[in-house]
Amino acid sequence: MPAAMAAASSGEAADPRISMRGRGGVCLGFWPIVRGESTVRTVAEIPVFSYDDVMSAVGPLEAIEAVREGFVEYASGEWTMPAKTYLDAPPNGDFRAMPARGAGLAILKWVTSFPGNPAAGLPVVMGVICVSSAADGELLGLIDVRSVTALRTGAVAVVAAQELAREDASTVGIIGCGLHGGWAARCLAAAEYGPGILYDPDPEAAGSLAGEMGWEVGTREDALACDVVTCVTPGAEPIVREGELHAGLHLNLLGADGPGKAEAELEVIAASELFCDEWRQASHGGELAAAVEAGRVTRDDVTELGAVLTGSAGGRSGPQAVTLFDSTGLAIQDVAICLAVLEAQGAGVVRPVKVRL
Repeated sequence: MPAAMAAASSGEAADPRISMRGRGGVCLGFWPIVRGESTVRTVAEIPVFSYDDVMSAVGPLEAIEAVREGFVEYASGEWTMPAKTYLDAPPNGDFRAMPARGAGLAILKWVTSFPGNPAAGLPVVMGVICVSSAADGELLGLIDVRSVTALRTGAVAVVAAQELAREDASTVGIIGCGLHGGWAARCLAAAEYGPGILYDPDPEAAGSLAGEMGWEVGTREDALACDVVTCVTPGAEPIVREGELHAGLHLNLLGADGPGKAEAELEVIAASELFCDEWRQASHGGELAAAVEAGRVTRDDVTELGAVLTGSAGGRSGPQAVTLFDSTGLAIQDVAICLAVLEAQGAGVVRPVKVRL
C-alpha cells in the first residue's frame, strides 16, 4: 500500500508544523500531500494588494518606465498576450478577461466597464488581477484592478507623447478628469509636461484635479488647443470633431476601449497620422474600429507604438503633422505594473495583507 494511503487508512494526519522559507524570508506553514515518494505542498498565504498598496508601491515615473519596457518586450516577441475576451452584460456594461505572460509572470485580469456606475456610487472599473509564476504556476498575488489600470493608462499617455509629439511640445490638455484622466495628468506632469488645461462636463471633477495639479480649468476648445491632448471619456460620443485639429498636435485617445465607442469623428481619424497600442485590438474594439469598418483606414495606415519604440518604424513625419494614438489598453501593460508591484513588495516598500485560499 502506498505511504499516503497507509497514512489515510490509519487515521494518521500530516504534521502541520512543517514549514518553508518564503520569498521574503518568512517561514510559511503548509500541509504536505504525499504522492508516492514526492511531497507536494498546498498554496501558502497569498498577498492581496489593495488600491493604496499599489499606489504606494509604484509612482508615476516608475509606471512610465515599466510600461515602456513592456511595449518593447512585447514588440520584440519576448512577452505573450492572447486576445482580450469580452462578456457583455447589457444594458449596463461588460466584463473583460485579459491574459498575458512576461518577465516570468503570467496574469489574468478580470475587469469591468460599467459607465453608469458612478450614479449608484460605484466605480466604473472594478476587478482583480491574478498573478502567477510562469515557471511553475505558483500564485504570487491578487492585485486591485483599478490602481493598475489607472497607472498604466496614465503611463501610456506619456510614452506615446514622448515618442509621437513634437520635440518642443509642452502644454497639456486633458479632456475627462475622472480616475484615469487624473492619472494621465499626474504622469504627464511627472514627465515634465505642462502647464495643463483641464476640461470635464462635471466642473467639480476638473476643479478638484486643477487644484491638486496647479493647472487651469478651461473649455473643451481650450484643452484641444494644447500641444499634447489626452482624452479619457466613456466614448459614448465623439468629443474631438472635424475642423478642431491644429498643426503639430499630438492626440491621445484613451477612452474608446471597446466596440461601438469613439472619442473622435471619422474625419479626425482620416486627417491624422495614426498609431495604436496593438492593431488587433484597436481595429476591432478601439478608436480606429469605426474607420476600419467604413473602409477609411487599413492596416498599412497604422503604426503600432511598440514598432516606434524598437526602431522598426518611424514616428511623426514632421513638426506640422497631427499624430493620433489609439490606446485600447493591453494586458502586457498590466504585466509591467504587476511586476513593479511585486518588486516593491520584495524590497519591503509595501506589505500587503495575506489570505489563505
